Amino acid sequence: MKLTQLHFEQKINTDLSNLWEFISSPKNLSKITPNYMDFNIKSKIPNKMYEGLIISYTVKPILGIKLNWVTEITHIKDKNYFVDEQRSGPYKMWHHEHILEETNDGIIMKDIISYIPPYGIIGLILNKLFIKKQVKEIFQYRTKILDNIFKK
Repeated sequence: MKLTQLHFEQKINTDLSNLWEFISSPKNLSKITPNYMDFNIKSKIPNKMYEGLIISYTVKPILGIKLNWVTEITHIKDKNYFVDEQRSGPYKMWHHEHILEETNDGIIMKDIISYIPPYGIIGLILNKLFIKKQVKEIFQYRTKILDNIFKK
């Protein structure tokens, strides 16, 4: 059981309120997820997240195979950070911290993703071959989309 931890950082040219408004709405998840993943929220979701919110969705991360994924918003500090954790899904464990830091010329958004791939030793091999790369590609896509949404 080996934990993988990835760190991403992006400067976003907007104010804290605008960015928080966007990222704290579960309805915007599909906008920042690559189309090939066929991201589809299955549960009824509010406009704003709250601690304890359960979100159920399907994704097709590889070979068009549909996977169910359930996450919970476990921690929120308004306009500062929130954490989502997998309750069931493709990983043995998934913990994602979203952190916002206000600067004089925009917002720094940091993501810390900690996960354990499924299937023991096979999962470790799959992680080296493509899981880690795919997670990085998803966040590169998100960076590009957020840059387009919040360009000045």
